Amino acid sequence: MTDNSKLSYIDTGKGNQTLLFIHGFCGSHEYWSDIIAELKDEYRVIAVDLRGHGASEEIGGSFSIEDMADDIVSFLEELEIGQVYMFGHSLGGYITLAFAERFPGKLSGFSLVHSTAFPDDETGKAGRLKSVEKIESEGMPAFIDGLIPKLFANSDDPNIDHTKEIGYKTSEIGAIGSLHAMRNRIDRNHVLKDTKLPVLLVAGEQDKVIPIEKTFSVKGSHITEVILKGSGHMGMLEAPSTLIEEIIRFVEKNK
Repeated sequence: MTDNSKLSYIDTGKGNQTLLFIHGFCGSHEYWSDIIAELKDEYRVIAVDLRGHGASEEIGGSFSIEDMADDIVSFLEELEIGQVYMFGHSLGGYITLAFAERFPGKLSGFSLVHSTAFPDDETGKAGRLKSVEKIESEGMPAFIDGLIPKLFANSDDPNIDHTKEIGYKTSEIGAIGSLHAMRNRIDRNHVLKDTKLPVLLVAGEQDKVIPIEKTFSVKGSHITEVILKGSGHMGMLEAPSTLIEEIIRFVEKNK
């Protein structure tokens, strides 16, 4: 647990390159367990729990995607880490983009995993408010039970129950704050276009949350696109072996 950002995290492995993984909404560092297990022999691997998620403290009041990026930079400074390759899943991707815009010198490269540089459209914004209402009226367990199956390509995926258990650990304050932060986030396609850093964009072939075209919104020689076959929104659980291969290829090519 850090003194400034109050983020719970795991820090394991060895190597000259540091890989930082940021989970999605109502997730935790546990989303990355399969990935970490395979990468820790070659790299230093860190995975955080965002504010109000997993074992991290909740912070009252409203907050923004930028505030969550500030949590990460404070965390890295406290651990005295210079540069990382940052991999952000969904909400974690929005945070990664904000981080890349504001603190590019702290990155060796970055990746959006089932995420997008686009802001919410009006339908999406309305959906965020409906989610807030559901949490407030029915509580987190009911919300998580409705949310998690939609993230997977197959409704009978064996990872669903465990993913729900992870989600139940999210505080109401953390979830509601994150929903408002996502609803209010800005368009950051300019970050993908203008960055001098290498970028890895990962999309799920059957992602019902963020379609492929929303992930692959910018083209460029610095951008690598990967589609995970048969995967929904949870490639780190649905197609871990392929994702691991692509992460290694990306880091080794750009180190």
